[in-house]
Amino acid sequence: MKKRLSTLIAGASIAALALTGCGQGSISGSAASDSESAGASGDGALTKVVVGVLPIAPSVAVKYGIDKGIFEKHGLDVEFTTSSAGAAMLPAVSTGDLNFAVGNPLSVLTAVDKGLDMKIVSGYSDSKAEGDDINGVVVRADSGIKDFAGLAGKTTSVNALKTQGDLTIMESATIDGGDAGALKFSEMPFPDMEAQLDRGNMDAVWLPEPFLSKALANPDNELLGYPNQKAIPGLPTMVSFTSGKYAQENPEVVADFKAAMTETLAAAEDDQAGAKAMLPEFMKMDAKVAENLKMETWDGVVPSDQLAKLAELAAKLEFLSKAPDVEAMTVK
Repeated sequence: MKKRLSTLIAGASIAALALTGCGQGSISGSAASDSESAGASGDGALTKVVVGVLPIAPSVAVKYGIDKGIFEKHGLDVEFTTSSAGAAMLPAVSTGDLNFAVGNPLSVLTAVDKGLDMKIVSGYSDSKAEGDDINGVVVRADSGIKDFAGLAGKTTSVNALKTQGDLTIMESATIDGGDAGALKFSEMPFPDMEAQLDRGNMDAVWLPEPFLSKALANPDNELLGYPNQKAIPGLPTMVSFTSGKYAQENPEVVADFKAAMTETLAAAEDDQAGAKAMLPEFMKMDAKVAENLKMETWDGVVPSDQLAKLAELAAKLEFLSKAPDVEAMTVK
């Protein structure tokens, strides 16, 4: 089976995506046409599908499934591309440039709220319902901020506004008895956050791993809490999805992809050491960092209850105009 890696970069306009490839293997400017990528032939040939993923550690499970032959076992020849902007994958899926993608569920819900026909195919990764979670809010130890309500009037950095970071922090502040509307947020790349916290330019920072562990290794910093756990324990961090059009026209391919993804994620979860061993090549990550990295839980089962709660919370905080029907937008 061909295994090719290209890079999908969002252009200035969502309507006109510029696909620029680099990295290992062949360069693909766009996905295969419907005739090439939809429907396996009767002679046992593999069906080619193009899958978009984010360049983050949990995405390595897709490579794991390819390298272990799981997708091939289910009749699929997978080409995966990495997108520097998760939001860019949604219009690319909608227009057919990507057959499937793996991304933040709130982004998928937002796309549906804005009129795009998106279908959730499988679960992918979930934050931890208890114990050490995979993202958290860090403050200075001498800040005097003791709970999420204490962030009122303060500025917290997140990587992007109107996503799961600020959403769960706002809900956590409400749960702690604070005013979610009094919180302030600033967009900032994760690698820059700790330095800005140290300089006093930010009052709090929302960090995923491995940035979270690095920041907490500094005794001048402390963990304020895990907003995912407080807002929605076990909150899904990513799901796989496709367009309603593709799902309707290619039900067998979608069923094969769902089965392959579910098997892949179960295998990767059972073999986290093996999956992490792929990270140095996949992300150019230091091998020791990869080995010790705290990972989300990989799970292909669609977490319908948590997704419904996410939709309701996003509507309550006016991230969405209304909560989409998660059951109706999930491939059965």
